[in-house]
Amino acid sequence: MCLLTYFPPGTQPDRRALQTGAAVNPHGHGYALIIEDKIRVGHSMDPDPLIEEFLNLRAEYPTGAGLFHSRYATRGIQALKNCHPFPLGRDTRTVIAHNGTLPKRVHPRAYDQRSDTRIAAEEYLPRHPFGSIDTHRGARGLASWLGTSKLVILTVDPTYARRAYILNAEAGIWDDEIWYSNSTYQPCVRRFHILRCDECGQLDLHRAAHWCDRREWCFDCWRSFPRCICTTHPRTTAPVTPVTRAETLATLTRPTRGRHRARGPHSWTVEPIMPHINKD
Repeated sequence: MCLLTYFPPGTQPDRRALQTGAAVNPHGHGYALIIEDKIRVGHSMDPDPLIEEFLNLRAEYPTGAGLFHSRYATRGIQALKNCHPFPLGRDTRTVIAHNGTLPKRVHPRAYDQRSDTRIAAEEYLPRHPFGSIDTHRGARGLASWLGTSKLVILTVDPTYARRAYILNAEAGIWDDEIWYSNSTYQPCVRRFHILRCDECGQLDLHRAAHWCDRREWCFDCWRSFPRCICTTHPRTTAPVTPVTRAETLATLTRPTRGRHRARGPHSWTVEPIMPHINKD
């Protein structure tokens, strides 16, 4: 998962957002902050003192771009040396931080304890395989290679046209002028609001459809079962035959085969294919 946060010049961090992101992504933390013509970098496995250090530095130097990263380890060991951000090759004037999983080209081999981002920063990206990021071709090539991942670059190298870059920024969230790579900075109430019943307040993290199991009513048409009036599929205008709740749950939990099969002792997956329309 990981949480990567970018702070444009002049913005101040949200302490609670950093703490929430660190709690959800607990496997190491780091920051980078542009201070005049240098980049200040810090890393720690303990988030609290690092967040305090970053907040103090940001308050003193608010005019440069900055980033904060909390890691959820997927490749590479959980260690300080795998905490983002990383220098680009041996050039400490440019650092990168990443959220997501990079292509297999930079995955660690057997007995390699480094993360995929660290390998990319040390071996692959310093060769500029896509050309200059300041060109349309170079930026498009790097973004395409990243896939659904997000990448932030901070630099004080004068050969770059800008001091900060966000690759695949549209896949993240802008909130109060700060960019977050995903929603793990939000408190649980905000992240799981779609799973909370507005009527009875029940929070069901395993809910697979759009109705409350306790009150047995539909979140879309606000009718109790079996009087749900949702009659169209979200991807078509063709009418759909109303079904009972038991039939719906049986459909949602039917076994599937193939590459989308869920992991675990049972080959079940949730397929939200039931009728859905928006409330007027």
